[in-house]
Amino acid sequence: MPPLHRRLRHELRTVETMTALHCRGRHGTREGLCPDCRSLLDYARQRLERCPFKEDKPTCAKCPVHCYRPKQRERIRSVMRYAGPRMLWSHPVLALLHWLDGLRKPLVGD
Repeated sequence: MPPLHRRLRHELRTVETMTALHCRGRHGTREGLCPDCRSLLDYARQRLERCPFKEDKPTCAKCPVHCYRPKQRERIRSVMRYAGPRMLWSHPVLALLHWLDGLRKPLVGD
C-alpha cells in the first residue's frame, strides 16, 4: 500500500472510527470488526488509495466523483448515518474535523 497523503489518512481514520462504532452498535462486536464491516472498510481504503484528488479531497458526500459502487455507497451511507451523531460523544474532535472538512469546496477540473 502506497503511503496516503495527510488528508487521505485523516479521511481513512474517520471512516475506520465510524465503521467501528457502527459495527459495535449494530452488530454487537466488542473487538475488531465483523467480516461484513471489515470488507466495507477494506473497500473504502482501496477507494481512498486511488482518489484522484489526493490532498484536495472533499468529503465523499461533496465529491464530484463517486468512486464507490452503488451497493458499497449505500452501505457506507448507512454507517455514516448511524455513526455520525454518535461521534459527537465518543470522538468529538474527530467529529468536528469531519464537519469542517465538509465545508471544503469540491475542486472541479481546473
